[in-house]
Amino acid sequence: MNKAVTEPLKPAEYTKNTESHWYSWIFRLRIEEFLALIFFGPMIYFTSKAYLFFRSQGHVPKYLVGDIQRVFGVLVIIALTILIVKLRPQWTFLRDSLPFAYCLAIYTNLHDTIHFVNPHDIQDKLIAIDAFLFGCQPTVWAERFIHPWLTEIFSFCYMIFFIFAPLVALTLYLLGRRQEFRNTLVSVILCFYSGYFLYVTFPAAPPRLALKNLYTMHFNGTLIADAAIRMVNILPSDSRAAFPSLHAAVTLLSLLFAWKYVRPLFWIMLPFCTGLILSTVYLRHHYVIDLIAGFALGILAFYFGPKIDDWWRSKKPNMAKTG
Repeated sequence: MNKAVTEPLKPAEYTKNTESHWYSWIFRLRIEEFLALIFFGPMIYFTSKAYLFFRSQGHVPKYLVGDIQRVFGVLVIIALTILIVKLRPQWTFLRDSLPFAYCLAIYTNLHDTIHFVNPHDIQDKLIAIDAFLFGCQPTVWAERFIHPWLTEIFSFCYMIFFIFAPLVALTLYLLGRRQEFRNTLVSVILCFYSGYFLYVTFPAAPPRLALKNLYTMHFNGTLIADAAIRMVNILPSDSRAAFPSLHAAVTLLSLLFAWKYVRPLFWIMLPFCTGLILSTVYLRHHYVIDLIAGFALGILAFYFGPKIDDWWRSKKPNMAKTG
């Protein structure tokens, strides 16, 4: 009996026990939940760093106050999610939808603090690429088309971006198409998190900031455009979330899944999504190279998102064997 207790583990048993311990806290989570945890730590750190910096200067911007409030809000939601998973596992809709809320909260906070992570801007390179491709700056060239009604249309399309992002997934959920819902939602969330990482890696000021001295016309005086301007002005004046364009990435990704799974919805979304893509240049939020990079990211998410989710979920049955 003592011999059995002191006998060293065989290699296979050691591997099994190690995997059991490792999988127990990672692969019991869904991939979108795990990514939220990975990004949540840096979000807290850099939000706190930015808050303390501005506080030491004697003035904390309103957007950072909101960021701190959002951190506590996400903590509460995560706690609720854990309770739901443990006590009400049948409440599947909440567990399915809350990771998207985490994703948006993390995006907003990291968006506000990019310069505290990486101060090395690349907008000069993006400006040069657009000039090489088109022989001009497209956002400046587009001034010739500025008209109040066109500004209203594009401002509306731009503002409803966060409706498009979950729309296809929600439609599939309501139709009871569980697998298609998972494929769409996970791919959208993976696309967002990939975009966050690239924002931090390649910080770039948008054209409305980097090229503001070149513009001779302004967007104002109309209802929706004024509301959109107020919404953008809530963001920090040193915003660096231009490359790649997540508006382009997620919009294209949503259209691709709509075409694949819910063709009538694709045709309904198409004119609004087209307006949204055009609005990013017309309203000076993105360089054209941002859109090209965003389209590439959306296509990659469309192709690899479901495959990554399938691989992740394939690890969970191994845990079932070990409890």
